[in-house]
Amino acid sequence: MTTALPDDKKLQALEEKFDPEMRFRPTVAPASHIVKWLLVTLSCFHYYTAGFGLLQETTHRGIHMAFVLSLIFLVFAASKKAGLERPKNTWQNPGGVPLTDWLVGLCCAASVLYIPYVFDGLAFRIGNPSTTDVAFGTLLFFTLLEATRRSMGWPLPIIALGFTAYALAGPIFPGLLQHAGASWSQMINHQYLTSQGIYGVAVGVVATYVFHFVLFGVLATRVGLGQLFLDIAATVAGRYAGGPAKVSVFGSALFGMLSGSSVANAVTVGSLTIPAMIRVGYQRHFAAAVEAASSTGGQITPPVLGAAAFLMIEFLNLPYQTIIAAAVVPAFMHFFGVFMQVHFEAKRYGLRGLTEAEMPKLKASFQMRWPTLIPLVLLISILVSGRTPYLAAFVGISSCAIVGLSTATRGNTAKNWIMLVGLHAFLLGIAFGDYGNANLTAKLAMFALAIAGTLAAQKFARIQGRLDNAALLEAFETGAKYALAVGAAAATVGIVIGVVTLTGVGFKISFIITGAAQSMASVLSAVIPAAMATPQALTLLCALVMTGAVCILMGCGIPTTANYIIMVTVAAPTLVQLGVEPLVAHFFVFYYGVLADITPPVALAAYAAAGMAGSDPFKTGNTAFRLGMAKALVPFVFVFSPSLLLVAKGFTWYDFGITFVGCILGITLLAAALSKYFLVEMRRWEQYLCFCAAILLIAPGLIPTLIGATMAIPMVLRHVRATRLRRSPRVPG
Repeated sequence: MTTALPDDKKLQALEEKFDPEMRFRPTVAPASHIVKWLLVTLSCFHYYTAGFGLLQETTHRGIHMAFVLSLIFLVFAASKKAGLERPKNTWQNPGGVPLTDWLVGLCCAASVLYIPYVFDGLAFRIGNPSTTDVAFGTLLFFTLLEATRRSMGWPLPIIALGFTAYALAGPIFPGLLQHAGASWSQMINHQYLTSQGIYGVAVGVVATYVFHFVLFGVLATRVGLGQLFLDIAATVAGRYAGGPAKVSVFGSALFGMLSGSSVANAVTVGSLTIPAMIRVGYQRHFAAAVEAASSTGGQITPPVLGAAAFLMIEFLNLPYQTIIAAAVVPAFMHFFGVFMQVHFEAKRYGLRGLTEAEMPKLKASFQMRWPTLIPLVLLISILVSGRTPYLAAFVGISSCAIVGLSTATRGNTAKNWIMLVGLHAFLLGIAFGDYGNANLTAKLAMFALAIAGTLAAQKFARIQGRLDNAALLEAFETGAKYALAVGAAAATVGIVIGVVTLTGVGFKISFIITGAAQSMASVLSAVIPAAMATPQALTLLCALVMTGAVCILMGCGIPTTANYIIMVTVAAPTLVQLGVEPLVAHFFVFYYGVLADITPPVALAAYAAAGMAGSDPFKTGNTAFRLGMAKALVPFVFVFSPSLLLVAKGFTWYDFGITFVGCILGITLLAAALSKYFLVEMRRWEQYLCFCAAILLIAPGLIPTLIGATMAIPMVLRHVRATRLRRSPRVPG
């Protein structure tokens, strides 16, 4: 197994092939140059504000959206067919981009910037918009939907249009869903002129948190941290049975610390692990499913997590370190569940691990790449210290640039080390220095001095880094490209949130879900004794099942971030009304939104991995869902036993210990039952027994844990005995 990642261009080509959000249209000059520098400017804007101070809220969000939405019309073609056409530079298609797209992009930017630069200061018009306000709001509404359609398809715009239709046609709906209705002017007023709609919290989070961490992930990968992680994973897990699959699990877990994208994780790690898994004997669909299931863990792995984690900060008003702490154990459970199924599958079919010749030399890899750990260490340290996530991202991005420009992959000299240490000293001084009234001026002066020193060292001291200036600019360009689709999704989800706040439909849906859950619980109460489950617990269980099912269905067409925002707005209040702590309710919705990436019929991570493995996509998706079963069960566990999240209210070490041990044993038995193997091949009755025992072990509480453990004893004893008989030498008769 080779552990050398493909170069950046090959990885980007793979992502564009398998991820619809990355299918950028080819352009030629002058469009290619204009787009490049607009993308770099967008990254520089966010980088500057992260380190030197955010702008006024409406202004910051307006500039962000103006860049993002207008760039989408230049980067994404109107149709898939148009995006495949060879670009031609004519007066109708300057640089390969149709003139209409240039004009629509400019109109979209003008409608976005109207709020912070024209409307701002005239807040008395909110509730009584002028004709100009409605015209610009209408323009933004429709160009936003088109930008979202281009960057991620029809599902999310259709959902937004459905909610809009509900807001406008309220009187025609029956029963509880009926409302007075809103005029188009009232709807635009709420969506465009207030912070409850398009300019709402979702756009704010993307503009102040998500963009920065996307850029950090791109830069950290470029300087070689992803390669180091894969070398560590191969060294730790590669030599054991089914080694490449275990490398996939460990590597995806580590790479998930940098990238919150399931598809990017699957493509990057899978380009190495999938061929190796197939080579040692795994079936193609299983190899692809292992990578897909492991890669979805990237969105739930601290410290970066997915974009939804940053939204939790705003929705719950909690510090980011609290979100990180809550995510640790559930993320471990997910990867543990995938790992155990991979292990049992390897044992069942006698698959080998990596040979010594196929293993990377970890010592050599560390000697070459240890400086790439500095940005991650700094980022985690600042996050844990309680400072803002965007300051942590600023330091992480800057440190990546310093490491990339000042250290080489081999042969570093004293000049390299002096530059590395000196620039980091400047960086920490910029980030944490307090210079009184001259704070910003002093920081900018230090920043300019650091840049001048870097350029001088490159020219006169001839310091050659692992990145050059062109590669750094390319990383800033790529990071901005990766953030375009999520930026459009956040703004479009603002339309959904705006309708919910305008009509109050969220409370009505909560009432409907609660009523349905109570009806289902009353039916179950006739079958399940009250000693095993109270009516309140059954009601909550039914509400969780319905919420999880809707999350998966919604996730079939829209990305995790949009899914999370919609479900938090509509469904999470129901869980809170039923007694679930808000943090726990948000994590439940978050986990089931992520699960959609490996749930057919639209499982993006599974389909990307299937394309790389040459396997059947639907079969791959089904297998990936099976491998990710722990992710489907653990959210139910931490709802009924919040101690698993470590920072939830009512945490006790006793509850945590019982639940943790029960989950470990239950996930192990569930993996064995699904793989039809424990120590030897499983019989049918043992599979059923393990399923039942696993559910009881995973269920919170000491009594069900003990019952589940007792149920598994006959199977374990038979397998131990069969193993001993198989190993004992036969005595000739």
